[in-house]
Formats: sequence, C-alpha cells, structure tokens
Amino acid sequence: MAIARRPLLTATAAGTLLCALWFVPSANATDDAAGGASSRPAGASTEDEAAGPALAETGTGVDTTAYLIGGTAFLGIGAGLVTYATRRTAALSSIAGRA
Repeated sequence: MAIARRPLLTATAAGTLLCALWFVPSANATDDAAGGASSRPAGASTEDEAAGPALAETGTGVDTTAYLIGGTAFLGIGAGLVTYATRRTAALSSIAGRA
C-alpha cells in the first residue's frame, strides 16, 4: 500500500503552525500590571465618554506605511510563486505528454 507523503507533510506543517499560533497572546485593552486600570491618557476629559467608545481609538496616530508596503510585497511574492509553480507544472506535464 503506497502512502502519499506530500499531503501528509503539508497537513503536519499546517497543524504545527496552528498549534504554534494557539499560544500567541491576544491583545487586551487593559494594563494587567496596573491592576486593570484604564489606559486613558492623563488629559482625557469625561465628555468623550458620554459619546461612547470609538473603535480602535488609542489617542495616538499609528504610521501603517511599513505594514502596507510589507503586505503588498508579500502578496506580490506569493502571486509570483503561484504563477511560477503553475507554469512549471504546465511545462512539465507537456514534456511528459510528448515522451
């Protein structure tokens, strides 16, 4: 009985990655070291609380340019690898068909 090893290796790698990601800590909005104290800036007024909490409002601007450039680069590299693999597979299958 022949066993296909490539799908087993892929499944093992995927399972290992998922198990590793299980232990990545989640982001919490409270500071545990300060006893769960509010992370509100010192000069924040109570008028802002009457309007309700705003999503992802931390009080400071975050420059996401590096993340956008890195994400675009990885997306481009991944698309290039998929294209290369597709062309290589098509070329190999056409060579095998002629022999």
